[in-house]
Amino acid sequence: MAIHYPRRVSKIKRARKFGFRARMKSKKGRQMLNRRRRIGRTLNVR
Repeated sequence: MAIHYPRRVSKIKRARKFGFRARMKSKKGRQMLNRRRRIGRTLNVR
């Protein structure tokens, strides 16, 4: 039995694909950021 080795995600590649500046480049990305800003941060109270 071989041990499964999880993929190591490059932080730079991930940031370039999904990061803030990547979102700001496209109109849909900016809409998404504004939508999330309207929702605001929620407090995780259980």
